[in-house]
Amino acid sequence: MRAHRKSKKAYAFAVAGAAGCTAVVLAVTGTVTTAGAAEPHGRDLARQTLAKGDGWGSATTGTTGGAAADAAHVRTVTTWAGLKAAFAEGGTAPKIIKIKGTLDADGATCADFAADGYDLDEYLADYDPATWGYDKEVSGEQEDLRAASAAAQAKAIKANVPANTTIIGVGRNPGIVGGSLQINGVDNVIVRGLTLESPLDCFPQWDPTDGDTGNWNSEYDAAVVYNATHVWLDHNEFTDGDHPDSTLPSYYGRVYQQHDGELDIVKGADYVTASWNVFADHDKTLMIGNSDGAAATDRGKLRVTLHHNLFKNLVERAPRVRFGQVDVYNNSYVGNADYAYSFGIGFESQLYAEKNAFTLPKGTGAGSVLHRWNDSPLTASGNQVNGKPVDLVAAYNATHADAPLREGAGWKPSLRRDVDPVKSVPRVVARGAGPAN
Repeated sequence: MRAHRKSKKAYAFAVAGAAGCTAVVLAVTGTVTTAGAAEPHGRDLARQTLAKGDGWGSATTGTTGGAAADAAHVRTVTTWAGLKAAFAEGGTAPKIIKIKGTLDADGATCADFAADGYDLDEYLADYDPATWGYDKEVSGEQEDLRAASAAAQAKAIKANVPANTTIIGVGRNPGIVGGSLQINGVDNVIVRGLTLESPLDCFPQWDPTDGDTGNWNSEYDAAVVYNATHVWLDHNEFTDGDHPDSTLPSYYGRVYQQHDGELDIVKGADYVTASWNVFADHDKTLMIGNSDGAAATDRGKLRVTLHHNLFKNLVERAPRVRFGQVDVYNNSYVGNADYAYSFGIGFESQLYAEKNAFTLPKGTGAGSVLHRWNDSPLTASGNQVNGKPVDLVAAYNATHADAPLREGAGWKPSLRRDVDPVKSVPRVVARGAGPAN
């Protein structure tokens, strides 16, 4: 795990740890309730709740996580098994789970998950496009064994987060390597102060029908919000760590993709705020809504606020949106040579993007910030690219006259707190985003 890069101007609040009190430091953000704003538990980070008016996560009943936990439901964990056990105990009672140190979810090797008889070399030989072609999906013994192997890995690295839970890092460099937090079908969850290193899928599936020349598709996001409500993700870092895509091999002329997303918000999820996080060094980063055909579960939901996040060295999906009313403001985007786009305009999306700052590499124009998947109108105002004000929709349309985008998301955000001038966003976000332990 990478050490955090610098100290930040911050408040320090005491959080009880396994061996007494340890300090957790989070940047001054204005995103949490304080003693002056009816915060009932003083300045204990583990008992802080999402402030009123701070994004969609604060709507209706708000997001309090485990703030009301009694002493019996406060635990410090130091292993992946301990975390899963803590999730399984206590039912839906409010609970606080403090993560101390790095929890290694994939300490086993890929060989430990492999079903008897599965062999990558045989898989590659069986489904080589030179003989299999590109017009049908793979099937047969090796594909069945791959699926069985994938199921074994999934059981080991997925952890189901219960309702009314706060998960918070304590001590030096707390985080999870190779695990996938499943916030699935529950209400009222807070995740703060962690470095979450993306899982590596040991058994990607080859799909010859994906695009003109096929693709490798993987599973496992660092965190998934799935049919869950009132979720606050704050001051975390999502990263590929020591295994960026550049280290992955290629087969059939395509990258053997072992990463999925860093964070997905899908399948009826609603009322989510993601604030002051770092999303770094990834391809398909953040997806809100995962299918054009999911209207039955997603239409009228997927209400998400993203603010004061740092998106650094990413390729795409920051975010890609379907259906949802998604408010994206005061985020900083720093691109590199692999940059493709940031905002993916998808089916029935209602994106409202305001006062975001983009630092793009030489030769990458402002017209690249948006990508049109469907003809869904959006509002984009007050944004800047490389320090200059830019109308993102006009910039896109100037370079994509054959498939223009329309302006006007059809709604206006009301759940916002501290909104910074766009010119200060790169500095403010660089100083404050991510864990600060």
